[in-house]
Amino acid sequence: MSKLVVLKFGEGSFEQGFAVTLQIGEEHERAATEITGKLPSFPEMPLYYSHWQSSYRQIGNRYRLHADQMQVTNVSMVQDCENASYILRARFNTWLRAEEFRPLREKWLEKLSSTEEVRVILQTENSQLQLLPWHLWDLLERYPKAEIALSSPSYDRIQKPRALNQLVNILAIVGNSQGIDTQADQALLQQCSNAEVSFLVEPQRKELTDNLWGKNWDILFFAGHSSSNKNGESGRIYLNKTDSLTIGELKYALKKAIENGLQLAIFNSCDGLGLARELADLQIPQMIVMREPVPDKVAKEFLKYFLQAFAGGEPLYQAVRQARERLQGLEDQFPCATWLPMICQNPAQIPPTWDELRSTKTEEDIPNLALSTKRRFTITLLSSLAITALVCGVRLLGLLENPEIQAFDQMMRSRPAEGLDPRLLIITIDDNDLAVQRQNKESLIGASISETSLNKLLAKLNQYQPRAIGLDIYRDFKAEDPDLINRLQKTQNLIGVCKGSDRTVNIPGNGPPPEISPTNLGFSDFIHDRDGVIRRHLLFMNQEATSLCTAPFAFSLKLVSLYLRPSGIEPKFTPEGNLQLGKTIFPNLKSRTGGYQNIDANGGQILLNYRSSTQVAEQVKLTQFLSRPINPSAIKDRIILIGVTAKGDSPDTWPTPYGVPLDQQMPGVLVQAHMVSQILGAVQDGRPLLRVWSLWAEVGWIWGWSLVGGVIVWRRLSFPWLALAVSITSSVLYLLCFGLLISGAWVPFVPSALSLVVTVGLMSNYQKTKVRVASGE
Repeated sequence: MSKLVVLKFGEGSFEQGFAVTLQIGEEHERAATEITGKLPSFPEMPLYYSHWQSSYRQIGNRYRLHADQMQVTNVSMVQDCENASYILRARFNTWLRAEEFRPLREKWLEKLSSTEEVRVILQTENSQLQLLPWHLWDLLERYPKAEIALSSPSYDRIQKPRALNQLVNILAIVGNSQGIDTQADQALLQQCSNAEVSFLVEPQRKELTDNLWGKNWDILFFAGHSSSNKNGESGRIYLNKTDSLTIGELKYALKKAIENGLQLAIFNSCDGLGLARELADLQIPQMIVMREPVPDKVAKEFLKYFLQAFAGGEPLYQAVRQARERLQGLEDQFPCATWLPMICQNPAQIPPTWDELRSTKTEEDIPNLALSTKRRFTITLLSSLAITALVCGVRLLGLLENPEIQAFDQMMRSRPAEGLDPRLLIITIDDNDLAVQRQNKESLIGASISETSLNKLLAKLNQYQPRAIGLDIYRDFKAEDPDLINRLQKTQNLIGVCKGSDRTVNIPGNGPPPEISPTNLGFSDFIHDRDGVIRRHLLFMNQEATSLCTAPFAFSLKLVSLYLRPSGIEPKFTPEGNLQLGKTIFPNLKSRTGGYQNIDANGGQILLNYRSSTQVAEQVKLTQFLSRPINPSAIKDRIILIGVTAKGDSPDTWPTPYGVPLDQQMPGVLVQAHMVSQILGAVQDGRPLLRVWSLWAEVGWIWGWSLVGGVIVWRRLSFPWLALAVSITSSVLYLLCFGLLISGAWVPFVPSALSLVVTVGLMSNYQKTKVRVASGE
């Protein structure tokens, strides 16, 4: 991650010293570190620079100054220039090692690693400070990926959005070329990849201003003669042999070009600090200028090296440093060539890469405008916490209950089949069985099985010694057949059903069969959700005082108790009031359980873990059972359930996760079979009961997926890839929730998916806004 270092020089002078503030932070963020110090007085420093400047300018070397000012190379002056440069460098670094300045130096060394990419901005109005060779600072030279730029303390961000071009649009102005070779500059620009270069060769003033107004330029390039006045406050470019202009005389055209997105101005000409000062007042984002008169050869080589690096993908600052340092190969002919190129920076703008000048990348793809890792983590953390709190709040209000339960049903239906439960046999009474009984003149008044058929059925069953027989048919009236009465009274493993009353919804209930002992009765009441679907299993409850049904335990639990009695397992209750069979505890549901919010949790309720199929156990029709031989192993030691599956006469069907429409509903006897199988499977097979996590575990799970959404946004994907990533992540979330449900845990899917999507949406929008602000939009 790149760092931004700002050195701010306050009021002062070389005679009095300067107050200095050092700021260090991540790129694109506020400074995390700030320290103040001072540079002591050093009145001789400007003199050292002036001496070097004088010796350098006396050399000549075909400078890109105004043609009348060019001189003939004086080789005898080269050594004087080199000597003056050594002295200036030594005195400059001695000054920067002053005791008053040491705290800033030590803080720099503490906070910055030599391997980091560092942009250093020097903010000062003092033109003499700007002229000093800051690139020779021994501290800066320890950082191979650092480069320094000059800046004015006063600056503003360009607020108008910048339109990206398909290619990098370069306006190349080739001014007065008398005595220099600007053809090489033109050739280098034409070789740039993904660029469109428009050349103005020795243009007239109107032609130049028209072009600056007429197109959205990314880079402004000037090659030719230029100069600055003595105090460096202004500069002048020479358009042709007769015309020259100051920046002020191009003010409105340049201001328009900057508003339209001009990002970089390159003046590959002499003495550019005056040009830079005037352009800085127009808030141009970046400039590259030459500190002093530049030899023609040096200007051409710098442009070649810079374009190779910048168009090749290097950041702007790194491209300038590489190009500047490569000029060292010319310093045997052109002393101090590496001193000349300088960056001037508007601190409110972010230097773009070559590709970021083009429209091949959307704003969210621009890496230099991305948030730092630490900032992104903080924003993601806080955003995910807020979104998680919001989602959990909405969930607690019950607004997500319906979609959560629908997702639960979908997962229940999708589970792999478990096969039939071998401990159960279901004898069903369908429409054909009812018709056969009527054909045999058997009375069906008040029942779905005649006394004759019921007596035959019980007699045949008892021959094969089932452990328990469950008669899931209401018989709240006395039998008339003496044989049936005797059989109902004497069959000790027969469990009958009754239905409890509920005054709150005017349900009178159904009484038990009079012939069956109260100890062999179980209630058949189902707990259904608001949509009528059976998803919960009621194990025990306190009946109302006036209820016709006094059975405290469910029909399914009574059958299981009979089945498990030979194994020495009897129902008991834990101190918390939960049912326990053997080592298996059946925790009671609470009013807020999983996706349920504020349900009636009275009695002993658990979630109903259906056996992954509507065919829970082997089934045989009543008529077939009575008329055909029976395999004894199909009955011995099993639980036999007898119930109605007929759809014609008062059907006993219920909505389940496997089907809500009437033709898809499950007969009550099959629901009872699922309940019996659930209890037995949990006690004997270790088959998991459906359970939910604690509230805080669920909150942590939801928060975790919100964080995942934040991490996805970190990748700064384009919209199609972002949508694909969210889809894949949501699918992974679903599969995890599905797998956990198979293992017995109902974990939040809908709230987690919602927190994921909301986080991605909000943070993507935030990132786009951040990019627009950082881009000056």
